[in-house]
Amino acid sequence: MDDARVRTIMIVGGGTAGWMTAALLSKLLTGFKIRLIESDEIGTIGVGEATIPAIRTYAQLAGLDQVEMIRATQATFKLGIEFVNWRAPGHSYIHGFGKIGQDMLWLRAHHLWLKQAAKGEAKHLDFYALNCLAARRNRFCMPDPRNPGSPMADIDYAYHFDASLFARFLRGQSEARGVERIEGRITGVVTKPDDGSVDHVVLADGRTIDGDLFVDCSGMRGLLIGGALGVGYEEWGRWLLCDRALAVPCESVSPLTPYTRSTARTAGWQWRIPLQHRIGNGHVYASQHISDDDAARMLLANLDGRALADPRPVKFTPGKRHRSWEKNVVAIGLASGFLEPLESTSIHMVQTAILRLIALFPGRGFDAPDVNANRAEYNRQTDFEYADVRDFIIAHYKVTNREDTPFWAYVKHMDVPDSLTERLDLFASSARFFQHGKAELFREESWVQVLLGQGLRARYDPVVDMIPDAEVAGFVRDVEEVIDDCANAMPDHAAFIARHCKAPPIAA
Repeated sequence: MDDARVRTIMIVGGGTAGWMTAALLSKLLTGFKIRLIESDEIGTIGVGEATIPAIRTYAQLAGLDQVEMIRATQATFKLGIEFVNWRAPGHSYIHGFGKIGQDMLWLRAHHLWLKQAAKGEAKHLDFYALNCLAARRNRFCMPDPRNPGSPMADIDYAYHFDASLFARFLRGQSEARGVERIEGRITGVVTKPDDGSVDHVVLADGRTIDGDLFVDCSGMRGLLIGGALGVGYEEWGRWLLCDRALAVPCESVSPLTPYTRSTARTAGWQWRIPLQHRIGNGHVYASQHISDDDAARMLLANLDGRALADPRPVKFTPGKRHRSWEKNVVAIGLASGFLEPLESTSIHMVQTAILRLIALFPGRGFDAPDVNANRAEYNRQTDFEYADVRDFIIAHYKVTNREDTPFWAYVKHMDVPDSLTERLDLFASSARFFQHGKAELFREESWVQVLLGQGLRARYDPVVDMIPDAEVAGFVRDVEEVIDDCANAMPDHAAFIARHCKAPPIAA
């Protein structure tokens, strides 16, 4: 049995997914030989990448120094995402990290806000969440735990960084811990005749590289999981129409915003991710509703600065593999599935996949009696995560006042998964939201900000009517004043970076 134990972990593919996997496995697992194959011939997009707050957990687990990472990746801070033109042309709201206002006993602040807003006695919801208002004013600071009763203690944040620089940074960390990088292009995969698992890969120069556990980070082609093992793909194009993207960097402009921006277009949406040295931009669109040339023209016409390259095209199919762990191959990143980066979930799903692999690691080998149960649990959790994130993304399209183009008319009136319909119905009835398990990524505050921001008409919790009107009005007014004072006390985002974590210029 000892001979069957996993000793060599072979990561196929570099980029963000591959090097995130190498960095975390080499930090948390000991006694394994970890190798990574990548080819300089196969490029990555690497224009810019937005994250969510859980990336800080990854950095901590991987032993990364925050300031060093920020400087190495030209990173900025992220308080949330601004959604422009999603509810209707000209409308904007922010999905901010962290809390909305303050609870009144068990009642969430948005219930009291809904009552006041219905009477015309409340401002935009952004004024009642510190992350949202600070983002609007381009302010940023670290959370201050010294005053747990203040909204300043609840500031939550993530990063924007250059994806290619992040991968390079993680490569340095990984190689310092003994990860072996193998340069080469894979031209063949050989499986074992007895059980069909992967035995070794063949490189273009004829070298053969074997391993016990293979991690497929080869991107959308799924070289091992799909190509060699034949695991199929579940497509979700009936709900998520966008199937192409164009990515392009442009010159930086002021102010340096501490948030991602997503602007709805005629048949998709455009992202804007501010880095220290440039801005990452992209247009995600449905090819059935707009041509590639028109999509490129729309993207280039809506940049804040001069384009620094030609737009790079990406074709994708929204959905996921039927199984992400098959035999001795675990697919991580785009090899496992693709959901458009509307809520900056791509890197997070790489992170959770790695942690899931560690939690269910087949340390006793693939002949051990527990491996089938561990493999099945891994796939169950992966399926749940993809469906959970899928529903949240679909909600951005389904809940809208727009039907000014065929694209928006379709998504507004389309049937959606029952799991999402149930949530929308409950929220419309009483603005209530309940998580269906700890594994859900998006918490109540996220759903509240998006559903209300998108224009879902929701009644507040009837318990609010048991509170005297003057008390409700005073509470909402107090929340607004405290949030305003806190936002004003925060430093400018660019000034904060200049003082604490300014990146050195990148040589041309």
